[in-house]
Amino acid sequence: MIEVEHLTKRYGGFTAVNGISFQASRGVTGFLGPNGAGKTTTMRMLTGYLPPTSGTARVAGFDIFNESIKVRQQVGYLPESVPLYRDMTALGYLMYIAEIRGVKHRRDRAMDVLERVGLAKRADSQIRTLSKGMKQRVGLASTLVHDPAVLILDEPTIGLDPIQVLELRDLVRELGQKHTVLFSTHILSEAEQVCDNLVIINGGNIVAQGAPTVLRGDLERGGRVLVRANAPVEALLPIVRQAEGVSAVEIAQDGVIATPASLSVDPRPAIAAAVVSAGISLTELRPVAVNLEEIFLELTRQAVAVAPAEAAHEESAEVTE
Repeated sequence: MIEVEHLTKRYGGFTAVNGISFQASRGVTGFLGPNGAGKTTTMRMLTGYLPPTSGTARVAGFDIFNESIKVRQQVGYLPESVPLYRDMTALGYLMYIAEIRGVKHRRDRAMDVLERVGLAKRADSQIRTLSKGMKQRVGLASTLVHDPAVLILDEPTIGLDPIQVLELRDLVRELGQKHTVLFSTHILSEAEQVCDNLVIINGGNIVAQGAPTVLRGDLERGGRVLVRANAPVEALLPIVRQAEGVSAVEIAQDGVIATPASLSVDPRPAIAAAVVSAGISLTELRPVAVNLEEIFLELTRQAVAVAPAEAAHEESAEVTE
């Protein structure tokens, strides 16, 4: 179990992670966001490698600040760049990691995790002779050698070929049956295929969290709407623009996209009524966010739209004071 409350990390005047809160239990939780969103910084704080500026987090029941050593004993961490000793064999490297971790019966345990990641036949191969995908598997095996409760994997599929990516995704899904896995990625289709739940971070802030189906359902209420009809786009545009609850429209994908005036308003009934009243037949009326990629783009679009409004409000408050 991972429990994060108001976790913040600042570097001087720059806030990399801004008071985020979330939980992850057994299974695979996707930590999703663009490059520079704050994913790696958060993971380093959760593993004890980086102290937070403020806030708290507990990993496997231990506080990351006051019980850092115990946290590290319960965590298997795979960084984006896997630190491997290229001149060692896969088995020798894992036995070395097992010794550092205080694991008994090191050879047996090392062979067990090599078998689990599908590398038992390459146990005696030097790491330098392994493919990138195999090296990634050795790195993953090193996170498992002490049988941790929590696995934190930072973009583990970067640089792999398509077959290696599929194999590693299957392995991560399997690991989620026994462990709490926090799986960082910026590849949207990957998160949808692997993860039970999602935490979406952008600019150091969490913009959404929940199961992919829940996020999709949330955006169906108050999200942007794609409208297509048996009429030229130029004729459809003013009709949709004048529908109640619509603040803006734009041309896209042989139709128009309507932006609601409020995130709490579903503009589809008013749009449908306006189009039908104009004597035009609707062919499609749906939320823009129908897959994870569109969900992510919609959420980050909303976050960007909200930020200037909040900044303007704060500036106005300062002037008033």
